[in-house]
Amino acid sequence: MRILVLGGDGFCGWPAALHLSQLGHDVGIVDNLSRRRIDEELGTDSLTPIRTPQERLAAWTDATGRTIDFHEVDIAQDYEGFVALLSQTRPEVVVHFAEQRAAPYSMKSPTHKRYTIDNNVNATHNVLSAIVESDLDVHLVHLGTMGVYGYGTAGMRIPEGYLDVKVPGEDPDGNATGELLDQTMLYPTNPGSIYHMTKVLDQHLFAFYAKNDKLRITDLHQGIIWGTHTEETQLDERLINRFDYDGDYGTVLNRFLMQAAVGYPLTVHGTGGQTRAFIHIQDMVRCIAIAVDNPPAGGEKVKIFNQMTETHRVRDLAELICEISGASLELVPNPRQESAENDLYASNRTFLDLGLEPTTLSSGLLQEVEETARRYADRADQSKIPATSLWTEAQAVGAPTRIAETA
Repeated sequence: MRILVLGGDGFCGWPAALHLSQLGHDVGIVDNLSRRRIDEELGTDSLTPIRTPQERLAAWTDATGRTIDFHEVDIAQDYEGFVALLSQTRPEVVVHFAEQRAAPYSMKSPTHKRYTIDNNVNATHNVLSAIVESDLDVHLVHLGTMGVYGYGTAGMRIPEGYLDVKVPGEDPDGNATGELLDQTMLYPTNPGSIYHMTKVLDQHLFAFYAKNDKLRITDLHQGIIWGTHTEETQLDERLINRFDYDGDYGTVLNRFLMQAAVGYPLTVHGTGGQTRAFIHIQDMVRCIAIAVDNPPAGGEKVKIFNQMTETHRVRDLAELICEISGASLELVPNPRQESAENDLYASNRTFLDLGLEPTTLSSGLLQEVEETARRYADRADQSKIPATSLWTEAQAVGAPTRIAETA
């Protein structure tokens, strides 16, 4: 299939583009390189040395004989340019990663909040509108987040996107009829940051365009990614993926492993009782491929998968890494507005039924990530490990500038 990967230079988009290409698809990457500019803004860099897009793509051709095209287009700002690109390339699938992905970054300041809303929501709507305008039969696969659900179970396992409910029937005068009417609704959302809010807004845009314009859309509610290598990124040093460790973009498990590698205490926020959903990066690319191969029909409601393989409590992960590495653990105040402790149960039945064999957390894989961090430890700027993003100004008074994980 002809596939465009939007945001294909990023942490998730790059390995996904390589995996789809390796499977034999005709892949093109679309990116505005904003993530690299954010590195410059924050004064940080990937722990792993990532090459320019041109060097990366040349390395892919050297390693596999396959080619991936690169198109530098700002989806959120250059609508006409994106419509023209769709008309030129005529993709059958568009995989949408082109959104600012960090909750802490989205909460840094009013400017960062506004940027995240403007970029993410405008990008998603431009993609949807452009698909309609191009009059192409495109399957849109979007990377969302488990964070749209909030962090709690409401006494039940979180379903995949939709909740079946029974509503008491009433007559036109408001009198109870005694009937219980079946309804299906999007699972109630409870976003914990501006970033998560943009993914909630995406859901409603998708529902409208699936209903009104019969677009075929799959929305993947993903857990926190850990790991850095996939089978494809290991083919050549020049293909290596990002490894973010800073307080804004580093995901919690990768941050812990990097901290252990450089001898920095593992920063556990609050009680460490936050339970989160996780997925290894190799499973992430496999899930993208599975979603691409299993589109909804036109006129169907949005297909929603929970893209996660397991859940863990943050302090349990920290203690496990301390056992493996000999690192120390430090409890620090949690700047997020969230419960100190929570349970999280979510269904991931669809991906399992479609053949995903989960890569579960193991000491061997944890050590592999830690070894990667140790290899590039000389590139680490330890002043960037503590975060400066706080959820409210009130929390900033006298509070250490540390941050919880990126979801």
